[in-house]
Amino acid sequence: MRYSTNYDIGDRKRGQGINEDSVSLTVFEEGHRDGYRGQDRPQQKPATADDDETAEATDAAADTDAAADIAAETDAADTADADTSDTDSEGKPMNRSAGVFVVADGAGGHDAGDIASYITTTIVAEQLAPVAIRAARSYPGGFDVDVARDVLPDPPGERDLETAVAEAITAAHREIIRYANETGTQSYTTVVAGIYADGKLHYGWVGDSRAYVVNSARETISPLTRDHAVVQEWVDNDEIDPVEAHVHPNGNEITRALGGSGYEDPDDATVGVDTRTVRLYAEDTVLATSDGLIDAQTDAPELYEEYVDSDHAESVAERIREAAVTDDEIRDVVLDAASLAAASQEFVSLANDRGGKDNISVLLFADSALPKTPESGGMPVRDIDPDLDISERDTVIMTDE
Repeated sequence: MRYSTNYDIGDRKRGQGINEDSVSLTVFEEGHRDGYRGQDRPQQKPATADDDETAEATDAAADTDAAADIAAETDAADTADADTSDTDSEGKPMNRSAGVFVVADGAGGHDAGDIASYITTTIVAEQLAPVAIRAARSYPGGFDVDVARDVLPDPPGERDLETAVAEAITAAHREIIRYANETGTQSYTTVVAGIYADGKLHYGWVGDSRAYVVNSARETISPLTRDHAVVQEWVDNDEIDPVEAHVHPNGNEITRALGGSGYEDPDDATVGVDTRTVRLYAEDTVLATSDGLIDAQTDAPELYEEYVDSDHAESVAERIREAAVTDDEIRDVVLDAASLAAASQEFVSLANDRGGKDNISVLLFADSALPKTPESGGMPVRDIDPDLDISERDTVIMTDE
């Protein structure tokens, strides 16, 4: 499994603000017998180690010790493209990977957005890492290990894993509210998080942090999330067009977030978490990002006025598309990059080049141990809404208070 993270405060906030984003990635990797055969994979060449040797590791980054739980809320970057040995060339045994990812974007303008994102990335990872490992342990057949079923955990279903994601996000929501109660602060964050196990991504989100999957075999990008945002609702209701959404003055208003301002009982607090499951392939790269990547441009107000005044002229629409970071552009960065580390660095550079209006955080991973993408037909629909591509702006929480 290969992965990379990168994050930056953003050029506009550099020297006069803080990075309120956090990222967390936990990887569980295991190797048994002659290596992972996987689904529809040929028998691997014999490993050089003894057949009965077993290795289990939780990797954090390339050439580091086991156990990764990367929580980032300051201006830094992991630019090394960590590779957890999933190649089957030269007789090297194939390992199997499972993992947990979290990206959280603390709400700017509130007292403790960075605290909210930190709490979220750490609690969600803490709760979901054992779930991911237990899910992997349920399927020994990929290594031709014959383990009696009665000593193994029951294989979790898609709904079980989606429920686990929602419960972990809700647990983070409650802890943020508890913190807000104890400190008298307002503390909010968005989140996108998930479990990767057995070739599938089970994920959930609250707010406008996003997830995508880019497939290099078909050169496609599939948005996996739909923003919980005012502008998103207007687009869904055909009140504004997707181009206008890129630069709309209300584009910074989200309709869901974790946390609060101390007016709820943390033990009973709930939050609406949307969840889904999608299958992944060897040529897929999963990207999770805060809205700072998409909403980077600083001249949105002027472009919005010009677009409306021109009666939605195509010439102005084209200028807006060029100023925004679009889904197609995100796809091209992944496809053109020499490595995931190069892609993550390019995303930060791209957002800053477009204005660097907000904190920028990206997390990417890919696993070549998975089955190859079907050459024709047989491809599941993974886009949450293939016709939708909008961008949001700095986060503002819309509440009834």
